[in-house]
Amino acid sequence: MNAELAYFFRHALLRDAAYQLQLPGDRARLHGLAFGIIEAAHGGRPPEAPPLESLDDRKWVPHASDAVAFDLSEHARLAGVAHGDEYSNARRLYLRRAAENAQSNFRNSLAEAWWRALSELVDGAARGEALRRAAHVGYRCGRQAEAMKSLELALEIHRSVGNRRLEGVALEELAGVYAATGNLKQSELTHEQALALLRETGARRFEGIVLGNLASIYGDTGRIEQAERAHVTALAIDRDLGDRNNEGIGLSNLGLFFQETGRVDQAEGAHEQALAIHRQIGNRRGEGVALGNLAVVLLQTGRADLAERILEQAIAIDRDVGNRRAEGIAWDLLAGVMGETGRVEQAERTHELAIAIHREVGNRSAEGAALSGLAGIYDRTGRFGQAERTMEQALAIHREVGSRRGEGVALGNLALTYQATGRLELAARTFLQALDLHRQVGNTRFMGAHGCEYALCLLAQGKRSEAERLWRESMVLLEGVRDVQEIRFKRNRMREQCSKSGEAPLDEASP
Repeated sequence: MNAELAYFFRHALLRDAAYQLQLPGDRARLHGLAFGIIEAAHGGRPPEAPPLESLDDRKWVPHASDAVAFDLSEHARLAGVAHGDEYSNARRLYLRRAAENAQSNFRNSLAEAWWRALSELVDGAARGEALRRAAHVGYRCGRQAEAMKSLELALEIHRSVGNRRLEGVALEELAGVYAATGNLKQSELTHEQALALLRETGARRFEGIVLGNLASIYGDTGRIEQAERAHVTALAIDRDLGDRNNEGIGLSNLGLFFQETGRVDQAEGAHEQALAIHRQIGNRRGEGVALGNLAVVLLQTGRADLAERILEQAIAIDRDVGNRRAEGIAWDLLAGVMGETGRVEQAERTHELAIAIHREVGNRSAEGAALSGLAGIYDRTGRFGQAERTMEQALAIHREVGSRRGEGVALGNLALTYQATGRLELAARTFLQALDLHRQVGNTRFMGAHGCEYALCLLAQGKRSEAERLWRESMVLLEGVRDVQEIRFKRNRMREQCSKSGEAPLDEASP
């Protein structure tokens, strides 16, 4: 320890000793004096915020005291030892401002702790709402178990006081936790319960949020028309209310839906609109997510360099705002770019990083997708045993969480490994299962990608006429979604296989 540090250490010890020598009443008066001086030096007391239980969605307005709000709440707490209720209101006011300020500046651990502390100072519906807000911050940082406990207590409180509106809002939050941890069936049921309560109590902003979430579940489980209707209705509600934040989120969700159903131009347009809105309103969290979504379209349409730059921006933002869930997804997408551009070792390490983050935050669906990507790397580098085991893990996860879209992708990729190891009949059966699921969920891109691979399997089985027909149909699908990278990759694979077997390429007339 250097001399300066030693001085500060001794000074702190002496200061604490002097403080402890004061009588409790004198210490409380000192805290009261400190509270008054600090508050006056920071612009005086800010106005009272609307009651927590009112769900007033007026934008939070910063105040000069926000930088010291938690210190003021602590001085008020300690001053209250001698002065009773005189400081109670001030303590609640500043603790709430500290939580709101921390949340708006992405200091998520502090925000969660301070919302939880505030819940101990209020009662009734206000306590339930403070617990919900703690859960809202917590589960987005990967603390799902703590969030679940807080939300269950919040629901118990709202039901006991008969606040059906806040019960609906807490149910929406709980449904989000179920979705984040891969329990899609329970998430859908809980969203539907929330929707009924929110419509009954006229909470339209939250109604739009629930519909958008349900739309994503419908899409992932193959109910395409229902998903599109819910996306459009949710977006209409956001626009009707002038809710720009949720409009941006809704456009991102709609863009993903367009991607998954093969409407690439519409997807890119929706992601660009979402990105513009998030930047306009200063929503950094939403900006990071929108950048990641846009990068997928760019990679698919042959703009790998731009996709990589955008993903690097997305990861920087996700880290800055503490969005570990989105960061994990962005790393997995970046691994895909690396794999597509020949950096196989780097892609493998990056997939592994993404998987670690998904497991940390409990994102089962994304873990399954990342395992599929990693299995693809193993397959391409001849490690077929590892590829098969890893793909089976991915398939088990997608089935566990009820993601028919993910199940179809995993089955098709597993069929590739069967094909590469000479198990052609098993590969053919598995391709057929995958293609059936792709049709059910409207996954045009993978109908094309796995259709091409199945055509090569048929060719290896000596069924050239079937292979030619399926190849043409599958290429039309890939061209329709403008998947330049996949088209190039499939053509190279086909020509390599045909060259080895001494046959004419499938896109040329057979002899």
